[in-house]
This record gives sequence, C-alpha cells and structure tokens, in this order.
Amino acid sequence: MTKKRLFDDPCGIARALNAVGERWALLVVRELVFGPKRYSDLHRGLPQMSQNVLAQRLRELEADGLVRRRRLGPPAPAAVYELTERGQELEPVLRALAHWGSRAPLPEDGAAELSVDALLFALRATFDPALAGELSLRCQLDVAGDRFRITVAGGHLELDRGEHAEPDAWLTVPEAATLRDLVFAGAALQDAVERADTEVAGDTARLAALLRCFPAAVRYPAPQDPGPPDPVSPGPVSPGPGSPNAERPDPAVSAGSRRG
Repeated sequence: MTKKRLFDDPCGIARALNAVGERWALLVVRELVFGPKRYSDLHRGLPQMSQNVLAQRLRELEADGLVRRRRLGPPAPAAVYELTERGQELEPVLRALAHWGSRAPLPEDGAAELSVDALLFALRATFDPALAGELSLRCQLDVAGDRFRITVAGGHLELDRGEHAEPDAWLTVPEAATLRDLVFAGAALQDAVERADTEVAGDTARLAALLRCFPAAVRYPAPQDPGPPDPVSPGPVSPGPGSPNAERPDPAVSAGSRRG
C-alpha cells in the first residue's frame, strides 16, 4: 500500500490537504454528501477510479475521522459508508470549489459523464437566486430511479434525497445525462418528453422555470438527435458474475481483514 504523502507545513490549508489532498479523496466525499452508500455504489459513481485506490482512500478518510463505515439492519443488511459530522463540514468547501471550477474548460474528449450525485451537487453549487426570483416550487425528481426532493422558496434552494409528501411538479429522467442537458445544455423540456425518455407532471411551467435557475459559465454541448433506435437483439442474456448489476466486494474491508 502506498504511503500517504503529508505536507510538513503548519498552515491550516496544508493540514487540511493532509486529510483530503490525495487524488480522488474529495470526489469520494462528494459522492457521500447526499447520504450513505455501499462500496459498490461508490465505485459506480467513480468508474474511472480503481477499486484498490477507492479502498485506500476510504481507509484514509476513516482514519482521519471524515468517513465511517456501519452496517444497516434488516430487511436489507449491508455495509455502507457515510460522512461523519467532521466530514459533513466539507460541503461548503466542496460547493465553493465546484462553483470556482465550473469556469474551467470541460474535458476535451467528453467521454466521462457526471454521476447522479455529482450532477445534483452541481445544481446546489450553481443555483442563482436572482434567476429564481419569486419562484416557489416543490419538485419531486427521479434520476434513473434515484429520488430527490427540490424545494425553492424565497430565493433559496433545498435539495436532498427523499420524497415530497405533496410536490407541485414531478420530473423523471432515465439518466443523469438527460437532466444535465436540460439544465446545462439548453435542451427543451418538451423535446425530452416527446422522445419518451422523460416524464413530467404537475406544474410544468414552474418546473421549466426551475431548470433555468442554474447558469453554466461553460455550457455543455447541445444534445444531438439520437436518431432511430438500434434493433433489439434476440433473446435475453442472463447476467453473470461480471455484470454491472452484480454486487462488488468491499476491498476496503477485505484488506483490513487480511491485515488482522
């Protein structure tokens, strides 16, 4: 295991970087801002990060008191990672970094997509109260089965995981890229609905106004017409052990067990 590099500098910035300055560390924190996640869900949100590096970062963040691991009880027992109170204090730092970084150019190849949590965090970071004006809205958002509740009132945005008891509008999109195009690439809500991959209900006028509250200093390219659908391949294929839906082992735990 690579030894963690530390700054020999008493400055508070240097001491903070000793905890979160390693590559990927702050992105792991970003993936946990909206709540606990299993190891496999964390890796799904950071697909370009190797499992070994993810396991190492989790161990380091645990050692620094920013992340803890706990086991959920029935009916679906599983181990999850979550931010500690000290880890949650990093959110305004991440929000300021996200706002500052939003002015940087997008990656040239454009191959990597925003994870659901990264995109929702971008909404928190870029919300503009001036654009919201007098907008008042409770929106239930479903992104690829992941449910979030959005509340806008008095020029303030609240966005977290969960469900509204009585939302004013509903927006359901099949993937994060669809929501990204609606918010940051100028895609028309009606066009997305007509493609049959997006569902809306309730007060669609106020929903459209909400989607205009997130200015992007660097806009994403406008979405392209997907064209006719590909032909359906014959016969179902049973998922094997390598299927993306299969539960991944938790190397962070396995490594600790081997050390013990």
